Amino acid sequence: MNSTAIWIVVAAAVVLLILVVLVAITGMRRRRRQRQAEEIREEARQATAQVERREALAQETAAKARAAQAEAEAKAAEAARLQDRAANHQSEVAESREQLQEQWKRADELHPEATAEPAGEHDDPNVARSTRPHDAEAVQRETYRGTPG
Repeated sequence: MNSTAIWIVVAAAVVLLILVVLVAITGMRRRRRQRQAEEIREEARQATAQVERREALAQETAAKARAAQAEAEAKAAEAARLQDRAANHQSEVAESREQLQEQWKRADELHPEATAEPAGEHDDPNVARSTRPHDAEAVQRETYRGTPG
């Protein structure tokens, strides 16, 4: 064999060796990229599960907030209703006190000496009293109404 043929065979062997190395390197790169892609996918799966848990927690918290808001609105409505009711009661009390004052005044005008209280004491709107304090029988009838006595 001549030297040119040997050089051609050596060159072909080197080219073949280079091709084998390139194919091997390409395969290793592909496998490494595949592993990286799998790792990224696994991380994405874990992150997805975590995001779904956080989303469920957010929805649960939002539902609790809506329920608390509804409860607060119901309580506010109840408070407003009770305030209206209290205002109505206060108005009725004021009217009743005015009527009682008129009644006391009328009684004093009819017969001023008949009053058992010192003058002006029945003017206090914060004192509760019967219109007939000296009538014990009427009080007893009122107390025991409907019971045999």
